[in-house]
Amino acid sequence: MAQALQAPQEIDAAIIGAGPVGLFQVFELGLLEIKAHVIDALPIVGGQPAELYPDKPIYDIPGIPMCSGLGLIEALQQQIAPFAPTFHLGHEVSTLQPQPDGRFLLESAQGLKLLAKAVFIAAGVGAFQPRRLTVPGIEAFEGRQLFYRVPSAAQFAGQQLVIVGGGDSALDWAAHFASQAEHRPASVVLLHRRDGFQATPAAVARMRALCEAQQMQFMVGQVAGFEADDDRLRAVRVMGPDGVTRTLAADALLAFLGMSPKLGPIADWQIDIERKQLLVNTETYGTSVPGIFAVGDINTYPGKKKLILCGFHEATLAAYGALPFVYPGKDVFFQYTTTSPRLHAMLGVATPEKKG
Repeated sequence: MAQALQAPQEIDAAIIGAGPVGLFQVFELGLLEIKAHVIDALPIVGGQPAELYPDKPIYDIPGIPMCSGLGLIEALQQQIAPFAPTFHLGHEVSTLQPQPDGRFLLESAQGLKLLAKAVFIAAGVGAFQPRRLTVPGIEAFEGRQLFYRVPSAAQFAGQQLVIVGGGDSALDWAAHFASQAEHRPASVVLLHRRDGFQATPAAVARMRALCEAQQMQFMVGQVAGFEADDDRLRAVRVMGPDGVTRTLAADALLAFLGMSPKLGPIADWQIDIERKQLLVNTETYGTSVPGIFAVGDINTYPGKKKLILCGFHEATLAAYGALPFVYPGKDVFFQYTTTSPRLHAMLGVATPEKKG
């Protein structure tokens, strides 16, 4: 007798992506009494900030002068805790199919099945992978001495650190390591194929100032090989613009060569796309498919800025845009978290007593 097919779990809203914008989407939906399930291909909550730059400082979150990527994720998790979202980590949504009743069937290759009234795509740049060094044999050191993200800044204390790349990530991390007082590497060398960068002028100026102060070095060239001893990386061979190969001591190698973003299965979901981004309207951040919304770096519209704080705004309007799909015909009155006793009860905070 054939085994019965597993029925999908019926839910209010599915959020694809557990990065900062996806997490804040949980909060905005929660205020409207919409229960959310969050799906992410990564095994951890946090998206790019948690995976690629957990210790990197972020300065443009309103009301927070500075926080780390990981700190932001932890704060968002605390903020959404009252709404008890359900997380499905390690699941990549492979299919998203509209159903005759207006809902959407989501399935992952790992066997997850959800039937949602509304879907929010907060997938960042999509299914991304860091571009890797094309040096034969160097992949043997990945995760031990070769890294494409910073797992913990403290682990490089006292090491000869070589950072490869010419974008903001490479320059920001080089400056971070060179200027920190605690857990400082023994040396920091920034290596780039040319003396020109795909980074902000401020990041370039900061890097050059640190070089002038002899707190770090900048070297033009490309990694052409490596030297190892007892299964340990000891140095990299650098081909300079003059064609001469030089040896550069290295205990650890950080490579920031950019990301290779791929929409992956999203490209097959019959949603209007422009340059690998989902087109949305700016009233509800709805896509070309009613009931599917896109927030954060995955979307595009006139004037789009890829900033976390912009994604927070988009998530707010998208939550209200989803109301007719989750609660058809229900009147929902706009309330402020500052003054609403109902919202205070949902958040588990006391309502201030009125003076008078």
